[in-house]
Amino acid sequence: MTLPSIHRVVTGHDAQGNAIISSDGPLAVVAELKAIPGVVFHEVWSTRGTPARIDNGADPTPGPLTLPPPKEGTRIRFVDIPPDSPELLARSADQARAGFSEIGDAGASTAHKGARHPLMHRTQSVDYGIVIEGELTLLVDEGEVVVRPGSVVVQRGTNHAWANRSQRPCRILFILVDGEFDPEIAKALAQRA
Repeated sequence: MTLPSIHRVVTGHDAQGNAIISSDGPLAVVAELKAIPGVVFHEVWSTRGTPARIDNGADPTPGPLTLPPPKEGTRIRFVDIPPDSPELLARSADQARAGFSEIGDAGASTAHKGARHPLMHRTQSVDYGIVIEGELTLLVDEGEVVVRPGSVVVQRGTNHAWANRSQRPCRILFILVDGEFDPEIAKALAQRA
């Protein structure tokens, strides 16, 4: 089953300050991960600071894929996640890190022998995950929950993975906001390492 392509509209301003349509069409970056076949990143937009600069600048999405948002910035993307395969579930921690390396953040991988899922990871960000189509199981260190269209996950820098235990691909929209761990949480995480 192929999920539909994403249509993006970007607005801006002309020299007189009138609102205009700057672009209207497909996304500039749609990339399937080589290390995790079937996982497709659809890069929509990103900002590089807070407050976000409102300008008529170039599309910020071309370039290498990176998992986290820019420092003090945001990122919005769709991710297509195929059903878990026996090959995926048998991956080693090194193979999992290779997948995260492909998206510019090998350090996000928390995979180890005996991990709940080979794609367990953590980023220092607040992520809003909105299921658009399909079904996923959110796995954390202590618990799991099934999410379906209409579910919104507020992911606050926790160790997690997305398991697709269904028979069809899932599309989830992520809005990622750069964050910083509370000192007490940072201390607890450092003790676990």
